[in-house]
Amino acid sequence: MEFFRASFHGTMKSEAENALHAILPQLKLLCMVLIGLLFAHQKTQVVPIETFKILSRLVFALFLPCLIFTNLGQCISLENIIQWWFIPVNVVLITAIGCVLGLLVAVICRPPPEYFRFTIIMTAFGNTGNLPLAIVSAVCDSTNNPFGDECSATGVAYVSFSQWVAVILGCTLVYHMMEPPLEQHAIFDEEGADSAEIEEIPSEIEVESEETPSDDLSAPLLIEAEWPGLKEKETESCKTPFIARLFHSISGISRTTVPDLDSRTSCLAEPRMVRKIRILAEKTPYRHILQPPITASAIAIFIGIVPAIKSFVFNDDSVVSFITDSLDFMADAMVPSAMLVLGGMLAEGPHESNLGVRTTIGIIVARLLILPLLGIGVIVMADKLNFLVPGDQMYRFVLLLQYTTPSAILLGSIASLRGYAVNEASTVLFWQHVFALFSLTAYIIVYFYMLVPYA
Repeated sequence: MEFFRASFHGTMKSEAENALHAILPQLKLLCMVLIGLLFAHQKTQVVPIETFKILSRLVFALFLPCLIFTNLGQCISLENIIQWWFIPVNVVLITAIGCVLGLLVAVICRPPPEYFRFTIIMTAFGNTGNLPLAIVSAVCDSTNNPFGDECSATGVAYVSFSQWVAVILGCTLVYHMMEPPLEQHAIFDEEGADSAEIEEIPSEIEVESEETPSDDLSAPLLIEAEWPGLKEKETESCKTPFIARLFHSISGISRTTVPDLDSRTSCLAEPRMVRKIRILAEKTPYRHILQPPITASAIAIFIGIVPAIKSFVFNDDSVVSFITDSLDFMADAMVPSAMLVLGGMLAEGPHESNLGVRTTIGIIVARLLILPLLGIGVIVMADKLNFLVPGDQMYRFVLLLQYTTPSAILLGSIASLRGYAVNEASTVLFWQHVFALFSLTAYIIVYFYMLVPYA
């Protein structure tokens, strides 16, 4: 009897410790977010919003690259790249499953037609950068964390290794899905399309047009929160519904939308569909991919897969160790700075939205409640198929966490860049991050119960 009583007491104590380990990191992050919210709130204005925008630039251009470089560079190797193959695949799976969920939300909740694509992308594209890094860092902050001594380095490396996929998806799929509706563009008057202007689309459309830099400090922090400076890259073509214009003639409405000018100079004219796809590829802003965090990841991977360079750069006795130590010090500022910026963003509150309450609730439920449940099924199945690194519970935790985060704040920047649904993006992101405080905590407790007993 005493044996069962002791076993029951030990089990209860273990469960309580698991719950405590899961809740404490969230409370740490919540405190930093609340401080940022308090300092940025209109009634206090302890720190002006312009300061938070500068801080977000430091996070993006300095603190985050330092964190990625120092952790990913030490952990990565050619063998690890082969072992970690499921991490980028998981990001693609999340986006695909999220698109299906978003389509269901759009069909069931029936948002205004101009926000149909917006509903899908807000459900599908999650935060795979700052927030997972902050959660992993907070979980690994204590010395008795359940994932071991290498918790922080490996966790940050896993999250960093997935970011390049998310950035590519953001600059291609998300960028084109967030284009404004055809009816919104100025080339259409009240009677219909201005065919004279449409026919001016040349065979070789220039990717770059004259940039219109924006230094408007009164713009919402949402625009700068995760990808500072993206608004400054705005061009005239960014706000053009390019896909709708390019493929408008497919429906048979206009056969002169994109004239086959190549046929005048070549006997073997390029097929219309191939030409349209080529022009679409040329208009995709691939230049946005090469940002400081991605550059830091590429450099870290290159150094990591060359043992001689890796030993020279990251060895404590190396002559350049003072450089990596300096970068490590700056990396420590990433999490608190990112949480302060998030608090400043939440201090702005939700904006007026035409999306509708029902659709907003549908996106939140699909993204924060349903998608994590599906993610558990995907990761359990992948584990049974031996797709995951054997015995590495932090690896599984990061994969599960990717299903649990709210929509990426980057969507607000892209919405502003494209001049489409900026207020709606702000509102959805605000409420998602508010409710994520509860959903993240609940699911992290579940993940700890799944993983920690075997760690």
